[in-house]
Amino acid sequence: MKEVRKTSAVKKEEIQAEVKEKASKAVKEAKEKAAKVEKEVKEVKEKAAKAEKEIKEKAAKAEKEVNEKAAKVEKEVKEKAAKAEKEVKEKVSETKAEVKKAETKAEASAKRVSKKAEEAGKAAEETVKKAGSSVKKAADSAAGTVKKAAANKAEVKESISLQYFGKDIKVSEITDQVKKVWTGELKKKASELQTINLYLKPEDNAAYYVLNDTFMGKIDL
Repeated sequence: MKEVRKTSAVKKEEIQAEVKEKASKAVKEAKEKAAKVEKEVKEVKEKAAKAEKEIKEKAAKAEKEVNEKAAKVEKEVKEKAAKAEKEVKEKVSETKAEVKKAETKAEASAKRVSKKAEEAGKAAEETVKKAGSSVKKAADSAAGTVKKAAANKAEVKESISLQYFGKDIKVSEITDQVKKVWTGELKKKASELQTINLYLKPEDNAAYYVLNDTFMGKIDL
């Protein structure tokens, strides 16, 4: 009986020792696995941190490049716009000066022609008074010829164009329109038109005229 009890106690101790050994082994394996997993997690975190850093650096670099390119493009656009504006202003200023010069020249030419025609008419009139009615007719004819020749001479000398904002306008064409106003709208005879004064104003996009120093009007350019 004592032997049976002793054997049971021994077996019990052996079982306990075996269980303890297995438990210790399982704990050790679990710790090793936990350490391994922890190491892998640490590596993953390090890689993620590294990737995040690289992404931020690339994003910052890309943003910087975009800003630099945008600033460069903006600068170029402003420079081109300023240059174009300057060229337009210079062109407008030059056109105004040319128009003013042409206007002054045309007025002076018209005054000279008008004065010569008037002087010729007066001279012819004096001759007519002295020579009688027959001579008067001849003088009138001669005076008309002189006026016509003087007018034709002035027209041949004129060759003026107005250029602005892509437009090219002949002053002769404007003069023709004014003559049509005289004979059309005003119902006047072409022979009664003695003087035409034109004033071209690109800023108004219009040409102002005075006919025979009396009738005034405007034509759109």
